[in-house]
This record gives sequence, C-alpha cells and structure tokens, in this order.
Amino acid sequence: MSTAHELSARLADLLRNERTAMAEFLIALADFDRKRHWKTLGYKSLFWFLHRELRLSKSAAFYRMTAAELVQAYPAVLDALRDGRLCITSAAELAKVITPQNVAEVLPRFFSLSSREAKEVTAELLPAKAPPLRDVVTVVQAPALAFSLPPVPTTTESPPSRGSAPNLLDANSVIPDVAPARAAQPAALDVEPLTADLRRLHLNVSKRLLAKLEAARDALSHSHPGASRDEILEVGLDLILDRAAKRRGLVKNPRKKAPTPAEPTAKTPVPASTKDPGRYIPAEIRRAIWRRDGGKCQWPIEGGGICGSTCRVEIDHAEKPFGKGGRILKPEDGRLLCRFHQDVSAREVYGDEYMNNYTKAKGPTCSEPIAEYGAARVPPGSGEHAAFAGEPDHAEPAPPHGAAAAGATLSMLRSTARAAPRRAGRARRGRRPSRATGSPARRRRSAAARGRAGGRRAAPPPGRGSSRR
Repeated sequence: MSTAHELSARLADLLRNERTAMAEFLIALADFDRKRHWKTLGYKSLFWFLHRELRLSKSAAFYRMTAAELVQAYPAVLDALRDGRLCITSAAELAKVITPQNVAEVLPRFFSLSSREAKEVTAELLPAKAPPLRDVVTVVQAPALAFSLPPVPTTTESPPSRGSAPNLLDANSVIPDVAPARAAQPAALDVEPLTADLRRLHLNVSKRLLAKLEAARDALSHSHPGASRDEILEVGLDLILDRAAKRRGLVKNPRKKAPTPAEPTAKTPVPASTKDPGRYIPAEIRRAIWRRDGGKCQWPIEGGGICGSTCRVEIDHAEKPFGKGGRILKPEDGRLLCRFHQDVSAREVYGDEYMNNYTKAKGPTCSEPIAEYGAARVPPGSGEHAAFAGEPDHAEPAPPHGAAAAGATLSMLRSTARAAPRRAGRARRGRRPSRATGSPARRRRSAAARGRAGGRRAAPPPGRGSSRR
C-alpha cells in the first residue's frame, strides 16, 4: 500500500472517530439539558453554559445546542449526524422546518448539503411571506489610504457622446497604481434565499458598472420595456453563455455535414478523413464531446468517479497527445479535462523536466504558461541547435564594446529616424514598402547615392527625364 493510501485510510479513521465523538457529545449534552444541570451551575441557559463554561464560540454553541434539541425530539437526526450524512450547520436550518409529521420526508432533503444549500431548502419549504423586491444601492466608504492620492488630471475624462449613452470606461481599463490591491481569491457572494425561486444578492460594485447598467436599460428599452436590473443582467449573461456555447459547437441548429464521395476523382477533392487535420476538431465532434461529458472534467479518481470540475475545461486527447501523433477524428478520441489535469496528463507523458520549460508550477493546484512555444530551445552555437533548426553550427560574433558599441548604436538610431518618414508617407499613400532588391525605386535611389559619392550626378533612368522631382 502506498503512502497516499495509508494517509487516506488514516484520515478516514480520524473522521469516523470525530463523527462518533460528536454524536456521543450531543447525546450527553441532550441529557445535560434535559436535567437542567446548567441551572445548578448558575447559568441562565444551555447556550451560556456552552459559551462561557466550555469556551465555545457563539456560533459553535448555537449549532450544538440546536443539534442537542433535535436529537432529543428526533432520534433519526442522531444517526444522520453519526454517519456524516447530516452536517451540524445544516441541522440549524433543519430545525426551522422539521415537524413530527414531515420528519421522514424533510430529513433526507438536508443530507450532504452545505449551509447555503440548506438555506435554499428552508426557503423553499418555508418561503418569506413578503420578500423585498426593490433594489437598494448603498454607498460604501472606501478604506482610508496611508498615503495621499495624486490629483486626477482632467484631460483623462471621457467626453460625453451626443445622442447616446456617455462613454463608459471599460473593465479592462488601466487602474492607477495607488488603488488598493484586490484579494487573490474573490469573496463568496452573499446570497439570501427568500423563496423557492427568489434570492437576494448583496454585491459590491463600482459606479462604472451602475452607469453601464443604466445605459443597457436604455439600450433595451424597446425590446425589454420596463425591465428591472436583474432582467438586464440576465440578458447580458445569456449573451455570454450563448457565445461560449457557439465556441463549443453547441448550437440549436447545427450545420449539416456535406456528403463526401466514396471514391474521389481528379475533379473531386480528397475526403477530409484522409488528410491530417492537425489540431483542428470538427464542430460535430466538439459538440458530441461536450454533450457526452456534460461540460465536466473526466479525469478518473482512484476512489471512483471523476474530477467533475467545470472551470477552465477544454478538449484533450484521450489516447495519446498531439505530440505523439494523436488526432481527434471521432468523439472517442477526445475527452474534457480541466487545466490542472491537462497539466498532470502532459507531465505523465513528457515528464516534469520537459514540461517545466513551458509551464511554471504554481502551488499544488494549477500551472500557468511562462513562455511561448519554443522559447526554451537550446541557444545557438551548439550542435543540438544546428540539428534542430537546420542551421550551420557557427559561433556568434562577439557584441561590440566601448566606443564601437556607441557608434553602432548611434548609426542604427540615425538610420531608423531617416526611414520613419518614408514609411509614414507610404502608409498615407496606401502603399506597402518595397522589399524587392531589384525594384525600380530602389535602383533609382542607389544610382543617386553612387552619383553623390563619386562627385557627379547620376544619369536619369530612361523615360523619366531627370532623377530629381
């Protein structure tokens, strides 16, 4: 048994002991509460006994007190807590809706749920009588900075447009360096379930987003008259999801594939199946892979199941990678993998030493690219470089130093300055610069330069009359 399996078994035993200890604690706590021993010790309730005597936080004391009350009334709750099907934080939401009549129906709905998911079930079973429907915008004061901010120049303001919404800054605009840095991981959304369908969302946004939201409402005032802010946001999210679906080939009316002849002739093209498709994946194959895998990472887990991540998922070669001759010619040749498991799969084939040239390890969860393809090749001057690139193996000339370097740099700057007006003139006239060595324009300039160098005027080209304009 490997070390990973041993540690996994050890953690499973510890977790089992923790659940058993929690169940025994709740049984003893329920008996302690039933006999009201907390009153003998001078406390006015079980909550204050847990908080002050056992040194539990107020939230931990509340969860355990609620679970102890449920254990006394419903013994089935204790079994669910003992085997881990019910979390102690979800028991607090269960206590709001459980009754002796619906215990068999309601209790299983809270199994294996987080606290937020348990709140959603509670809102479905016990919806708010009068849920608030208005939008509330509150100005949040920014934290004071320890340094003074520089004055904002007035020339950077966007001028208002005529007859349309004002010019709004983009989310990709440059942020001043004095702005406080954002957290590495975005904070979780504060969502309050109200009913089975309604949720109240608490979110901090910028003034720029509010301005864009009002401009979007005006832009959709004909197709969506009187639309609320959440309807406008939903329209924008639908556009984003539709664009992502089109990139994956998931369209409502896919294009029908043109039939290919069984035996190609001289006039008919060769069927696409006989050509090397490279990295190209036809739309019908991409669509079949995404629908088959459900948009989830298919990396197998040793204990059973798959990774199931839906973040940064892409199509990957199922059998062998592209560099080993793998091609995706049918849905069985491809699979969906997340970014992390794509890196794991590549390292299993090519090894860590090779993959470190193209990806940089960033902790135990993901990797990110550090260079373009081929940037980690062997430097020129070695036999391996000559064999790879097909160039002769020769030593690179030594760079100039001292006065020679300064002279070479000055000469290069002068030539660049002289060439810039000519390039600008060609661009204004809509002509590309001539690169042919024997072009007429270059021959005229060369003849004029030779004439000036020899102290005489160059002969004009035939048909022009003179070299000057």
